[in-house]
Amino acid sequence: MSLIQVSDLTFSYDGSYDLIFDEASFQIDTDWKLGFVGRNGRGKTTFLKLLMGQMEYRGKIKADVEFDYFPFSVPNIEEDTIAVAYGIYPELEYWQLVRELSRLEMEEETLSRPFYTLSGGERTKVLLAVLFLKEHNFLLIDEPTNHLDTETRQLVGDYLAKKKGFILVSHDRAFLDRSVDHILAINKTKITVTKGDFSTWYENKQRQDQFELDENQRLRADIRRLKKAARQAKAWADEVESTKIGKKAALKFETTGCIDTRAYVGEKSRRMQQRRKNLEKRQQRAIDEKSGLLKDIEVAEDLKLFPGLNQIKKDSPLVRLRDFGIAYPGKQNPQKLFPVFKNTTFEIMPGEQILLKGRNGCGKSSILKKLMEEYALKKASSSVGPEDRPEEYGETMKGAIVTGELWLDSHLKISYVPQDASFLSGSLKEYARRIEEEDGVEMNLFMTLLRKLDMPRQQFEKRMEEFSEGQKKKVLLAQSLCQQADLYLWDEPLNYIDIYSRMQIEQVIQTARPTMILVEHDERFTQTIAPKEIKVV
Repeated sequence: MSLIQVSDLTFSYDGSYDLIFDEASFQIDTDWKLGFVGRNGRGKTTFLKLLMGQMEYRGKIKADVEFDYFPFSVPNIEEDTIAVAYGIYPELEYWQLVRELSRLEMEEETLSRPFYTLSGGERTKVLLAVLFLKEHNFLLIDEPTNHLDTETRQLVGDYLAKKKGFILVSHDRAFLDRSVDHILAINKTKITVTKGDFSTWYENKQRQDQFELDENQRLRADIRRLKKAARQAKAWADEVESTKIGKKAALKFETTGCIDTRAYVGEKSRRMQQRRKNLEKRQQRAIDEKSGLLKDIEVAEDLKLFPGLNQIKKDSPLVRLRDFGIAYPGKQNPQKLFPVFKNTTFEIMPGEQILLKGRNGCGKSSILKKLMEEYALKKASSSVGPEDRPEEYGETMKGAIVTGELWLDSHLKISYVPQDASFLSGSLKEYARRIEEEDGVEMNLFMTLLRKLDMPRQQFEKRMEEFSEGQKKKVLLAQSLCQQADLYLWDEPLNYIDIYSRMQIEQVIQTARPTMILVEHDERFTQTIAPKEIKVV
């Protein structure tokens, strides 16, 4: 057991006036299993990079362990998986790796396969298994659940629960509860370390926030009273000052004993002004002191969604799939078909939410992409349609062989959120103007939703290439929420999205109940919105 000690950590990016960390101090035990949480853009990945020594900072980070970061790029994915493993950890014992993989429900034969043939979930399991075998290393795990199916998330979560000595960045609440025993939280103004899983931390956070909200109300009342007293004192002093030079003082020039009335009023005014200044200083100190006690509380504001164009019959399906399947011809033998999935049948009625379930690679995203292709064909006569911006709608299904029936209502309007947001580039404001002109997305509403999703105003002035992955995804979600659509197709919308924003999105779906087809693996999210489940095999 040893400690990682962080003292007065201060960091900002070159050319930026915004401090990511401002004299942050805390310590963590290297035996702890830490869940690392916080809003998008708060600096979670940045902190991991600082631990790795990849950027300069002010302050001190003291640790007696070496850090390893996940995920990372494998230099040669053509190599067999065992060669990749030895490349990461040359002192690796083969039998130990086989044992670790068995705990992750992977067969030994996986090691003899080329690494590129492994699915995303299989790659995650192999790399984590190798890294945990390295001795005296502390593992920094950055959002491992993105694109993992529900079953794999549960398996990896249970695996991590049996380990120790890591920081896990994740926004999946069920995954955190399954994996960690401490929470490292980046709040607006400070970093806290709390014992327990995510649910325990969040319950305590809510109680603390409520206490601080009540305290804030009392403090704000005190500040209003002090400011009122300051204004009153200023008014009294000004009234006395006016008598010194006013008409009354000028006309009534009398001497009583040795005291001149004008001189007396002047002295009285001077003393009053001095008392006023002293009082103002004391009151301002009190106001500043009380203002400093006002806490930074995370507020998840309610979102709004604007569904429906009222052109669809309420008792008719919007989309129908019957014995639907997708397959690809073989490269060597085009006559031989390799099915992605087959015999999928369902329809979606107005107001329904459907969750497509299944393991990674089973074709869930392919269904959404094929729906978008069919929609693009129906919109081909329009001057603006999804076919004009293919980068926003993912890869097309070129070469795919479709079987069965796929039908869309002729009046249907779709709003789509793809998995990948990497195509976003350029100015956010220019992007907002473009979608206003082309999609009718009101720019002010779009920006307001981004602010409610905790997008800082200064981000509006930056290029989207500089956004975090979560902030890019929020751009797509805000755009979709602003679109008046009959059907919302969201493909893993929560990848990289912070916990508070996930709760906001849950709430808006529960309130608006839009017609929606989802691909999503966040267990807590899908339990909350309770959609109809369709298994894709």
